[in-house]
Amino acid sequence: MRSFQPALKSLSAKSSAMLPIFTLTIALLASGCGGSSGSSSGSGGSTPPSTANEWTWVSGSNTGNALGISGTLGVASASNVPGARMDSVSWTDRVGNLWLFGGSGFFPTGTSFDLDDLWEFNPTAKTWTWVSGSVNSGNAHGVYGTMGTAAASVFPGARTGSVSWTDGSGNLWLFGGTGYDSTGTGGLLNDLWEFNPTAKTWTWVGGSNTTDALPVYGTMGTAAASNVPGARYGSASWTDGSGNLWLFGGTGIGSPLAGGGLNDLWMFNPTAKIWTWVSGSSAVNTLGVYGTMGTASANNVPGSRSNSLSWTDGSGNLWLFGGLGYGSSGAWDYLGDLWEFNPTAKTWTWVSGSNTTDALPVYGTLGVASTSNVPGARMGSVSWTDGSGNLWLFGGSGIILPGTGSPRNDLWMFNPTAKTWTWVSGSNTTDALPVYGTMGTAAASNVPGARMGSVSWADSMGNLWLFGGSGYDSTGTGGDDLNDLWRYQP
Repeated sequence: MRSFQPALKSLSAKSSAMLPIFTLTIALLASGCGGSSGSSSGSGGSTPPSTANEWTWVSGSNTGNALGISGTLGVASASNVPGARMDSVSWTDRVGNLWLFGGSGFFPTGTSFDLDDLWEFNPTAKTWTWVSGSVNSGNAHGVYGTMGTAAASVFPGARTGSVSWTDGSGNLWLFGGTGYDSTGTGGLLNDLWEFNPTAKTWTWVGGSNTTDALPVYGTMGTAAASNVPGARYGSASWTDGSGNLWLFGGTGIGSPLAGGGLNDLWMFNPTAKIWTWVSGSSAVNTLGVYGTMGTASANNVPGSRSNSLSWTDGSGNLWLFGGLGYGSSGAWDYLGDLWEFNPTAKTWTWVSGSNTTDALPVYGTLGVASTSNVPGARMGSVSWTDGSGNLWLFGGSGIILPGTGSPRNDLWMFNPTAKTWTWVSGSNTTDALPVYGTMGTAAASNVPGARMGSVSWADSMGNLWLFGGSGYDSTGTGGDDLNDLWRYQP
């Protein structure tokens, strides 16, 4: 047995305790990020003006580590709410409902576990429905059944740090993370699942039903039934205009047998059920090749990284921002680079931000776009794409000193045509406290507190939704898990 330790940054004692550490076929010491510490930077916070768009606290508690209320399986209720959690996954279905799965968080026992519960939120009725999985025990093992066969008794095991997609038919897809396999063994996963929101059934589609599975890369650019990404967590994901599912990087297992940061880009065809290795290296801990800012090249590629942000724009191009990883040189650290991938030309373009780690943000003037503005190096943020094709970013753990991050609550918009960032809302300091206001009532002074590891959605009306994560509550306590649900209307 060999042991590998990815060069991840441990931001707090809490994060190390909450994310599981598994020593298995390959021992990957997975140090996540959460909690809060460190001094503030910048020149003071800012409250959005009264003419700005506003946040609304919609559901959940304004205090940390809140327990969930599941109600009856399959029955919506105004009193239902998922428990506090971080590093879950989310989807939006074809009718505009919001879906939430798993993560690391709290059950009614008050103890933190990896979770496997699936929830649906109706943004019109403002009600949560517990749809699948356990709400009374944590660290549940997966029930895989027969590959390719849907069944009511089949469901993924508890996990955190997975990725998700919605396909053209409105089905929900889930891949990997750190969690529990068919035997109840904890470790890195590479299983691929499909959930049908009409039939309410899961299907195990691909990958292994055991932990720490090795990748099969095959030939770059060539689809094959035997191809499969290796086990990993903290990847980025997209769905393109043709309905293909895309996966990038994370922390996991490369080839040859090694553990660390990844920068491989994969495409999955959900009709043919086949993976294609498209770009990047099969090795771990690879430096980025940036080329010239604004110029696409077949040689360009982002460095290995985990816990990045991703968007798909109106033209079907894939966008990637920041995370923990490698720039053009140096060690594994916080990144603030923005990349665009053209899935037709199969080329990366370095669009914005620094090609080195630990870059500081440049806020400029609240509400004013500028080519010099940039959010700065960070990881664990959340993202949206609005109806106009603009890319949105909120919070995460942002850089304040080299190698040191602390949570933020700043909201940014990127215009992919003008290539400009705008600081829209929130504070230009770290560790900002929330202002909840009155539940259900929008106000210019409302703002979520600094946090990371949240999940996000964009609904059919173009509203942006934010749930949970690890950060600050209304009492000023930092580092707790949250279950507050917020809406922002661009």
